[in-house]
Amino acid sequence: MLKALAFNCSLKSSSADDTSSTEKLLSQLISELRRFDVETEIIRAVDHDIKPGTDHDMGDGDAWPALRAKLMESDLVVMATPIWLGQPSSVAKRVLERIDAFIEDLDEKNRMMTFGKVGLVAVVGNEDGAHHVAAEIYQAMNDLGFSLAPTSVTYWVGEAMTGKEYNEFREPPEKVALASAMAAANAAHLAKLLKANPFPGYVK
Repeated sequence: MLKALAFNCSLKSSSADDTSSTEKLLSQLISELRRFDVETEIIRAVDHDIKPGTDHDMGDGDAWPALRAKLMESDLVVMATPIWLGQPSSVAKRVLERIDAFIEDLDEKNRMMTFGKVGLVAVVGNEDGAHHVAAEIYQAMNDLGFSLAPTSVTYWVGEAMTGKEYNEFREPPEKVALASAMAAANAAHLAKLLKANPFPGYVK
């Protein structure tokens, strides 16, 4: 069985009265992953005291070391973010900044400990910019050692300057449902391949 760790990078805490749009889209993506026997845990990042910095442990009650341990046990890592000011949320950036510590943490074959893990992205907002946000996270995750399957993002963007939110949909729009299904299928397939055939790394 594959394991996935999903970071919900909404600005809303889990104690908020209403379901965030990020949470709703992420839950639909996770439902698709479960069709491929992927066991998934969701981390509501804003509920945890993730300190700023680029080390594995920033001390003083830092919640990241425990989350990092969960990440290391996972085959897939999902980054789900709302669009704020045309960019990934500050919470998403904080999570990626902490994963940055893996760049200096190489094995004897110059592989980051994240090599072989597959990245997935979910983006939601009521303004344009989903492709830009996905591109920022794609680049960051690839730099940080994650592999990306074809169509590794599902997203929904509402019409600009309207109040419609994704969490108002009773069922996902057809195109969004298809994007989630394809993203889940391709990511699970790639994760199985990489688990059986790790990257070789490089030694002089």
